[in-house]
Amino acid sequence: MADIQFRNATINDLPQIVEIYNSTIPGRMVTADTEPITVESRHDWFKKHDTTKRPLWMVEDEQGTTVGWVSFSSFYGRPAYDGTVEVSIYLDERQRGKGLGKKVLQHVLDEAPKYKVRTVLGFIFAHNGPSLKLFYHFGFTDWANLPNIAVLDGVERSLIIVGKRIA
Repeated sequence: MADIQFRNATINDLPQIVEIYNSTIPGRMVTADTEPITVESRHDWFKKHDTTKRPLWMVEDEQGTTVGWVSFSSFYGRPAYDGTVEVSIYLDERQRGKGLGKKVLQHVLDEAPKYKVRTVLGFIFAHNGPSLKLFYHFGFTDWANLPNIAVLDGVERSLIIVGKRIA
């Protein structure tokens, strides 16, 4: 993939955001949701993102086709943590494994200071080797290991929280 661009998501993008998100559920690697979510169930989540503090970006290719989305979410919801965000990256299933995640995460790290973000966190299942490899490539390190915290199809799964200081 030669070039990608980022734009702020609008409410009209929500169906595509949900479609991409739902495509990750069957693989049991990315999300703890076990059943597809609905557009309606994501309205409040969408409203928590704003272009000045907690962006939600659509990722598009050169032709303007959506290939994924990425968002900042507040960590723990207390004012003292305003400089810390959880990043979520979701790619269209046809775009995975092509190096696009590196371009998206680089954009996140480049843009974070503009939003007064000093710490970026990723919440990644321990069995999700590709996502861990991506974050480690950018210097993230393990900040927490929550062993066997999730159960997916009867299998206990651990969650790794990776972190990186930006400023």
